[in-house]
Amino acid sequence: MGFAHQNTLRGKTAVIGAGLSEVGRVPGRSPLLLAADAARKALADAGVRRDQVDGVLASAAFASSFHRFSVAFSEYFGIQPTFSNTLQVSGATAATMFNVAAAAIAGGLAETVLVVGGDSLLTGLSPDLALRSMTESRDQQYEMPFGIPVANTFAMTAHRHMKEFGTTPEQLAKVAVIQREHARRTPGAQMTKPITVDDVLTSGMVTSPYHKLDCSLISDGGAAFVVTSVERAKSLGIRTPVYVLGCGECYTHEHIFLMPSLTTTGAVQSSRKAYEMAGYGPADMDVAGVYDCFTGTVIMMLEDLGFCPKGEGGRFVEDGQMTYGGAIPCNTHGGLLAFAHSGVPGGLFHFYETIRQLRGECGERQVADAGLGLVHSLGAGFATNATTILGTEATL
Repeated sequence: MGFAHQNTLRGKTAVIGAGLSEVGRVPGRSPLLLAADAARKALADAGVRRDQVDGVLASAAFASSFHRFSVAFSEYFGIQPTFSNTLQVSGATAATMFNVAAAAIAGGLAETVLVVGGDSLLTGLSPDLALRSMTESRDQQYEMPFGIPVANTFAMTAHRHMKEFGTTPEQLAKVAVIQREHARRTPGAQMTKPITVDDVLTSGMVTSPYHKLDCSLISDGGAAFVVTSVERAKSLGIRTPVYVLGCGECYTHEHIFLMPSLTTTGAVQSSRKAYEMAGYGPADMDVAGVYDCFTGTVIMMLEDLGFCPKGEGGRFVEDGQMTYGGAIPCNTHGGLLAFAHSGVPGGLFHFYETIRQLRGECGERQVADAGLGLVHSLGAGFATNATTILGTEATL
């Protein structure tokens, strides 16, 4: 089905290297060191020298004092790029970085871009400071005085979804159970102890309807990727490049009280743009990485990304459609709920897993014959949404 208009980004860039730092509790390592560790691995994976990198796109880090993290990282890493930026659109930043990297390369601003992020939310900040760092970035006038930090905004959307569509706490909990099972197959995952639906429902209320095990982890960790032009990938003889086929973004609101709908998000628009650019649809995807800050978030995204009709996400999960043997194996590494969540860079872990799935490198958790993957990143109470579709050479 795939086709592309000449003026899109489809198939013009490829991910040729991927690196991951240790994740979970990683004491004594700053956000810069975690990012640098991942970047070293990504360059080694690609067979690219540091002096061949002319672009850096980094995510902001809560446990770092550097506002210009991409510039501080470059100095720390010993490179001097001619294209650089630090992006911050909350959880949507991961996919946005890949989209911007593809655009920068296609537009001639850079030839080889290092996409990188690292943060130490678990050991670099106290739990209170980690929560405050995410909360204080939100509105201080209209929402925060009334006690609406980020978790509460997502909880509001889940309550509304339950009211409108009959989604149950058990269906929310099933997301956590499935992803914990995925994490058990993933070396280095932060949480691998099996859990049941009852475990989730008795894990203590955080903000109704979310219990502790409905909520993502707090972690340290970093990830990095080498993105370059297709021509350069070919000249380097990369064995298994992963191509950027489609990109899309949508930003619907800043304040939750101005969200156009509490149950339908900008993921509808961002994924539609990505599907149209890629020339594929939801049914064509073999694997997905979906930002999973809360269990209900996954259910809503499965709907908005087109994997099931609106209102049927809970039943979709309950029927086993988001795991192996189902319609769309999702977050096969365990996601933010079980693998790790180091803040804004946490969304990059979805890219790392999806890229490795497309390269056939996931061992016992490998999705058979995976050729197309979708990664969706979101944040700020669904205010920010970004989608990237990746594929192998056979999908070009």
